[in-house]
Amino acid sequence: MIETSQKQERVILVGVDLPDSDNFEMSMKELASLAQTAGAEVIHSYSQKRERYDSKSFIGSGKLLEIKQMIAADEIDTVIVNNRLTPRQNTYLEAEFGIKVIDRMQLILDIFAMRARSHEGKLQVHLAQLKYMLPRLVGQGLMLSRQAGGIGSRGPGESQLELNRRSIRKQIADIERQLKIVEKNRGTNRDKRLDSEIFKIGLIGYTNAGKSTIMNMLTDKSQYEANELFATLDATTKQIYLLDCFQVTLTDTVGFIQDLPTELVAAFKSTLEESRQVDLLLHIVDASDPNHEEHEQVVLDILSDLGMSAIPRLVVYNKMDKVKKFAASQYPYVSLSAKSQEGALILRQAIVEKIKTMFMPFTLKINQENAYKLYDLSRIALLDSYDVDQDSKEIRGYIAEKNKWRLETFYVELS
Repeated sequence: MIETSQKQERVILVGVDLPDSDNFEMSMKELASLAQTAGAEVIHSYSQKRERYDSKSFIGSGKLLEIKQMIAADEIDTVIVNNRLTPRQNTYLEAEFGIKVIDRMQLILDIFAMRARSHEGKLQVHLAQLKYMLPRLVGQGLMLSRQAGGIGSRGPGESQLELNRRSIRKQIADIERQLKIVEKNRGTNRDKRLDSEIFKIGLIGYTNAGKSTIMNMLTDKSQYEANELFATLDATTKQIYLLDCFQVTLTDTVGFIQDLPTELVAAFKSTLEESRQVDLLLHIVDASDPNHEEHEQVVLDILSDLGMSAIPRLVVYNKMDKVKKFAASQYPYVSLSAKSQEGALILRQAIVEKIKTMFMPFTLKINQENAYKLYDLSRIALLDSYDVDQDSKEIRGYIAEKNKWRLETFYVELS
């Protein structure tokens, strides 16, 4: 049997730098990384400074001609535009270039489609793609605007465009119905976790910051990790013992990115909901990335948009083995390399210290008859020390305010 490998698409990148554009160079570098993640070979990158986008061609006529010549000379398959194109601009550019033209949003949607593994993830990506496609059906050629007519089909008729629109709207409604069922089941499981006394930690951060590596480091279990954008899409929750018998859950979610398509934010609402219900957020940052401060701000802005700014947060500056000079921009923080042997120990200690600041301290004296209860207590409280004599034990530790009632079951005075 002869194996055939798919030809790598040769692409060129195009971006317009407006006067109010923030981090344009970072955005173009990120576009190149996105294209490579999608399996493309980036041949060249074009940028142009303009006061505003051209309403018809997006770029100026001179740059348009330059790109056309490049396409003809170098066998380019696809043009990827760093900004969101209108349907009109997309159609015009494809007609001018004679090859496929996609924008940043389509590229991200394509990568999400590649990465989705769970049934819910695939549904969410498909929903986002359909919502993106719907307004772009206009101007797709004669076949989409031809009216029914002739013998046996007289009357107002319905354009092929409307038939396609109706089909997509029907698919959207069907997927949204399925997602409501999935979200209801997820909500039931989440409510059970909320009702439990177990401390919940969520991992957030810019894409490719190392969240899955951190997850694997803490859990000793395999979570897909790779040096690529959007390696993880589906929310994954695992349980670990953080200190002795003290249990916590860790939830890894999709990475954030600059200019995340609004369709994806809406489609992934239920996935991001997993991070809204946690007690502590670990904000993972790739300290080796020269643009890490801008990446941090993107994450903070999205957290604000999601109403998650009030959740306690510990910043984890990762990949420190690749950093020569570093200055933290957020506090409290811990710096480490998830690939190092001591990385897990450093992070565990930092998390424990952070949780102590969130919990209330207590001192508890118990007699031997109640000693058997200590195991259950140690699962929800951080116990510091045991002082034992013949009649009683003195326990010092930290416990969540909502769980302090558990201390009363020892029937002794607390201090």
